[in-house]
Amino acid sequence: MAHARAGQPALPEDLINVDDVLSAYHDIVPDPTDPDQQVVFGTSGHRGSSLDGAFNDAHIAAITQAIVEYRTEQGFVGPLYLGKDTHALSLPAWRTAIEVLVANGVDVRAEREDEYTPTPALSRAIVVHNRDKADTEPPADGIVVTPSHNPPRDGGFKYNPPHGGPADTDATSVIAARANALIADPAPIKRLPYEQAAPQVTRFDYRTPYCHDLANIIDLDAIRTAGVRIGADPMGGASVQYWEYIAEHLGLDLTVVNPVVDPTWRFMTLDTDGKIRMDCSSPNAMASLIRNRDRFDLSTGNDADSDRHGIVTPDAGLMNPNAYLSVAIRYLYTHRPQWPADCGIGKTLVSSSMIDRVAEDIGRTLVEVPVGFKWFVPGLSDGSVGFGGEESAGASFLTLDGSTWTTDKDGILLDLLASEILAVTGRTPSQLYADLVARHGQPFYARTDADATREQKARLKALSPADVTADTLAGEPITAILTEAPGNGAPIGGLKVTTEHAWFAARPSGTEDKYKIYAESMISAEHLAQVQQEAQALVSAVLSA
Repeated sequence: MAHARAGQPALPEDLINVDDVLSAYHDIVPDPTDPDQQVVFGTSGHRGSSLDGAFNDAHIAAITQAIVEYRTEQGFVGPLYLGKDTHALSLPAWRTAIEVLVANGVDVRAEREDEYTPTPALSRAIVVHNRDKADTEPPADGIVVTPSHNPPRDGGFKYNPPHGGPADTDATSVIAARANALIADPAPIKRLPYEQAAPQVTRFDYRTPYCHDLANIIDLDAIRTAGVRIGADPMGGASVQYWEYIAEHLGLDLTVVNPVVDPTWRFMTLDTDGKIRMDCSSPNAMASLIRNRDRFDLSTGNDADSDRHGIVTPDAGLMNPNAYLSVAIRYLYTHRPQWPADCGIGKTLVSSSMIDRVAEDIGRTLVEVPVGFKWFVPGLSDGSVGFGGEESAGASFLTLDGSTWTTDKDGILLDLLASEILAVTGRTPSQLYADLVARHGQPFYARTDADATREQKARLKALSPADVTADTLAGEPITAILTEAPGNGAPIGGLKVTTEHAWFAARPSGTEDKYKIYAESMISAEHLAQVQQEAQALVSAVLSA
């Protein structure tokens, strides 16, 4: 149930005390025996709050040392690209990382203290470096200091190996285990005071090459010629300096709606649960932009590290991420003639089945993978996947000539694509989605969360098809029970049950004591509710067994 003030402006009592958050980062020493204070890598790195003893100096020093040791073992001895977003904890964690990296002799490439780096800009830097210097330098990798769209009290830290995308579980499990050992015994951690380490960092300009490279993946000329009026809201995140640069240098009719950076995010409207959260796919977090949707032909939002996108149109308001992904896929695969004729369409298995119908309609192979953008990395790297997208408003795709752009999510890119779509077709993405609904039917989609203990999450993660004894779901015969993704055979970490017109998937959260049930019906809202009810009953029975 939504919070009473969801979608309303934040009040003083909703704001963090920045000084308390920063003091806790240095003052609180985590208990290495407490699972809540250990390093845990979810689908996008380690996240937590300094106030809870879950994201403190000791964590970051240990994780960084563990990354140094891991990359050395793997032979990744080239430069390391380091970036940060605008969360209060990002700057101190970025400094800690520099102290450890430089002390270990790592060649660090980083922005200045007063600059921010979106996740896709760092991914792009790694991809370009390893493409252009493969014959002359060892492979580069990177670290992004960000908790993505998490509330202002949180910090986050994730590792991107030389492919440029999120590290897989083989890497993160090793890094997390070593980091926890180093928290318990920090003696092996090498560290140099920041004042001595900082002069040894190579200051790197992520922004200029990224922004000018956009001409190689987006038809900027079409947007200019059509005169599309764009309102871009960085939502206080790392894209703020990028949208300002794009507006000043790329000749687009683009207004930065809110250029303010404030670690309290006092200008935000509250998310559905009453928290400040920079979720550009949430109608409540995006309420201010939605209310002013008639000011521009298209309005866009990004989360704090800019790996997610939000698309607002005058005719429909905020588009559901699944709806926009469906439109983007159809448009790209019919407007990118230089893409490989056999490149597939990547989607996470909890994304809408509308994408399945679009893929079949345009004659492209669907590559369905588990939750987590890391699963798209191989396909985006070798061109076998032209587009990879997930239901949580994250996606990336190939350049105009079919080469790799990023192997991490790129919210700036997907925002600009919406303007290209409008410029080229003369119709908004939401109008084009209405065409898809008329052709393929109306999807009814929802996600619900429920509390779960660690033991229950482990049980859910280890489910097998034999655990599902039912042969029907919401009145339809079950056509498949999946615990491995059909696109790559990787474990789902839960299960997915499908029928001809519906499906549900259940999986544990990677960072919270919760599990999630995703469900969709192509019949009706009432049928969706029935699917959800039966899915909940099935999962509850399994967890209580």
